[in-house]
Amino acid sequence: MPEVSYDASYDAIVVGAGHNGLCLAAYLARAGLSTAVIERRHEEGGGANTEEPVMAGFRHNMHAQYMEFFDIMPMIQDFHLDEIGLRTVMPEVQAGITFRDGRPPIVLHRPDLLDRTHASISRYSTADADTFVELKRLAINIEPLIALNLYNPPMPVPPEGQLAMLEGAFGHAGLGIGPHWLAKTPKALIDELFETPELRALMYRITVEWGFPVDQANTGGGFLTFVLWTCGNWKLAKGGTHSLAKAMTQACYQVGVDLIENTAVKEIVVRGERAVGVRTSDGKYIEAKKLVASNADIKQTLLDMVGQNHLSQLWVKRAKAFRYGPSHVLGTLAFCLHEAPNYLSARWDPDINNCFYTVVGFDGPDDMIRYIRDAYSGRLPEPAAGTWVNSLWDPSQAPPSKHSLTGWYFFPPASSLSAKDWQEVRNSYNERFLLKWEKFAPNMTRDNVIAMRLYTPDQMEHKNLMMEGDFSNGEFSVDQMGQNRPFPEASNYRTELEGLYLCGPSSHPGGGMHAACGYNAYKVIAQDIGLPSPLVSERGY
Repeated sequence: MPEVSYDASYDAIVVGAGHNGLCLAAYLARAGLSTAVIERRHEEGGGANTEEPVMAGFRHNMHAQYMEFFDIMPMIQDFHLDEIGLRTVMPEVQAGITFRDGRPPIVLHRPDLLDRTHASISRYSTADADTFVELKRLAINIEPLIALNLYNPPMPVPPEGQLAMLEGAFGHAGLGIGPHWLAKTPKALIDELFETPELRALMYRITVEWGFPVDQANTGGGFLTFVLWTCGNWKLAKGGTHSLAKAMTQACYQVGVDLIENTAVKEIVVRGERAVGVRTSDGKYIEAKKLVASNADIKQTLLDMVGQNHLSQLWVKRAKAFRYGPSHVLGTLAFCLHEAPNYLSARWDPDINNCFYTVVGFDGPDDMIRYIRDAYSGRLPEPAAGTWVNSLWDPSQAPPSKHSLTGWYFFPPASSLSAKDWQEVRNSYNERFLLKWEKFAPNMTRDNVIAMRLYTPDQMEHKNLMMEGDFSNGEFSVDQMGQNRPFPEASNYRTELEGLYLCGPSSHPGGGMHAACGYNAYKVIAQDIGLPSPLVSERGY
C-alpha cells in the first residue's frame, strides 16, 4: 500500500468546537490520545456565544442563556471548570409572566424558595399552587434519573417502563396517572393540571423553550419529568455564556488538545470503509490514526463531508429524511437600555421586575398558543418574547447604570421566509414589539432604548451552521428523540464507517448546554477502542 503524505497527524480529530466537541476532545486527550479540534470560526463554543453586537460594553448571549445542567454536568466536575474561569449565579426569582392590564404576575422562584412560588400562584388558585409545588418537589427528587438519561447513550424504554417510572415518581401525588398520560400532549396535560389561564400561558412557553413542542402527542411524560425539573433550575454564567466555552477551551489546553481555528473541514477522508482523516478548506490533509468525531449536524457530516458514495443507500436515505425545526427556531433580540423594564404587574409583586426570565406580550393562554402555532406553521407571529436582563445580576454585562436586555422570539424556520423578508423582519420587528412592550412596562419607550438589534434564524444558519436556525440541529419529535436520534441506526454515536463518530446535538439528547452528546460519544469510543471510563467524581453516571 503506497504511503500517504499528510500535513499533520493525530490519534483523534474532532470536527467543530461547539461545547460538545470540546467536551469529547478533553476526555479523549485526558485518556492519552493526541487530539485536535478543527473549528471553522475564530472562536470555540458554538451556541455558547456572548458578543457585543449592538454597542460596546453591552454584552448579549446570542444563543444559549440558561444553564440548568451545571449541577449534574460531568465535565464541570471532572475538569474543575469552576477553578479555571466558570462563575455562576442563580437568581432567586427564576421566571415570570406579566400582563398588559397590570393584573398579578405569575412568578416562579428557585427550588429552595417554593413557598414564594406558592404564594404567587395562590393569588389566582390555591389548588394550582398546591399542584405546581408538589409536582416541582417530585421532579426535584428524580434528578438522578434525569442525569442517567442525559449522560448515557439512549436505551429503548417500552411504554410499560415509562409508565412505571412516572408512577414511581408522581403516583402518590393523587393525579390519577395512567397509561393515557403518556399519549397526551404537554398542552393537554397542562390544561388538565392547572385551572389558572395565566399559569397555563407560562407553562406553554416554558415547555416549548426547554422541552417539547406543546402540541406533540406522546410527550406528556416528558413535561412531568424533564420540563418540570429544568423549570427554575437556571443559572447565569457570569461574564456571559461564552465563559463556559472559555473554561472548556482552557480544560482542553491543559490536557494537550490542539485547537485549530479559522479552518473549515471540507471532507472527511474515507479509505475502504474507514474514516482516516480530514481535508480542510485550504487543502491540507490531517490524518486521524484512530477516529474522527463530528460535532456538525447529521446532514453536514454524512452528506457533505463524507459523501454519499461512501454510504449505504439506507444511511443516505435516513440522513436526507432528517428534519430541522420548527421546534427551537428562535430569533435573538438585543436591547441596550437606560433602565430595566418596570412592569405594571409589579404593583402586586415587585419580583416580576427581577425575574431571570420574563415573558411579556401575552394576555393569556390563547395568545400564547396562537403565537407558538403560528411560528411552527411557518407564519410570522405577532411580536411577543421571553426576555432577560443579565446586568441585574452581573453588572459586567453592561456599562455602569445601564442595562443589557436580551430575549427570544419564536420564529418560523429560516426557509419559511425569503432573504428580503428576513431583512424586513430585522428592520421592523423589534420596533413593533417595543410598541406592545410599553403597554406592559410604561418605561419601555423608545427614549429608554439606547440601541437595539435582532438576530434572525437565517443568520443563525449562516453563522453557526444551525440549519433552519434550529439550535438543536434537529426537530424534537418522537421519531427523532432518544434511541431514534438522529435515526435508529446511528443512535449510539457510531456510524456505519469504522472510526467515524457523531458527537453533536443531532444525537441524543439533542440541544442544550449539557455537553451530554460529547460525553456520551466518549463513552462509546472508550468502549470501542479500550479507553478508560470517563468517571472521575463519584456520580454514578
